[in-house]
Amino acid sequence: MFKSGVGFLALFGLGWWLLGTSAFEGLVWPVVPGCAVAVGLMFAARRFLPASAGAPFPADRGRKFHQINGLQWLLIVVIAVVCGRAGVPVLIPPMVALVVGLHFLPLASVFEQPRLRVPAALLIAAGAAGMTVWLADGPDKTVRLVVGLISALSLWGTAIWTVMGAASAASHGVRE
Repeated sequence: MFKSGVGFLALFGLGWWLLGTSAFEGLVWPVVPGCAVAVGLMFAARRFLPASAGAPFPADRGRKFHQINGLQWLLIVVIAVVCGRAGVPVLIPPMVALVVGLHFLPLASVFEQPRLRVPAALLIAAGAAGMTVWLADGPDKTVRLVVGLISALSLWGTAIWTVMGAASAASHGVRE
C-alpha cells in the first residue's frame, strides 16, 4: 500500500487535512472525506502501481532517505519544543510545513523524481502562507486552516499524480 510513497502521501495528507479542518471546531464531518481520500489513494496505488513500485530501496538510496528523514524529524521536534516554550505553538504547523517541503528537495534527487519538487514548493508556500496569516494577526484557527488544507491537497495531489502516471504508462505499455 505504500508503493512509490503513495501510502505516506495519503496518510500524511490526512494528518494535514485533520489539522486544517480542526479550524471548524466541533464538526466531525470533515474527518469522513479526509479518511475516504486517504483510503482511496492507497487502494488506487495497490491497484494501478506495478509490483516493483513497492520494492525495497537500494542500500545507498535507503541510507540517504533515512538521513534526510532523520534530519526532518529532528527539526520537527526542535520546532515543537522551541515554539511550545516560546509560547507560540501556532507557529508549529507553518514551520513544520516549511521543513517538510524542504525535505522533498533532496528526496527528488535521491529518488530521481523531479516531480517531488512540486510538493516541496507547495508545502513551502503553505508554511509561508501560514506565517503570513500569523504576522497579519490572523486567528490561530485560520493559520491551521491555511497550512493544513494547502499541505493536505499538495500531498494528495502528488499521490494522485503518481498513481495516474503509473496507470497512464501501463496503458501505453511503458514501464515506470
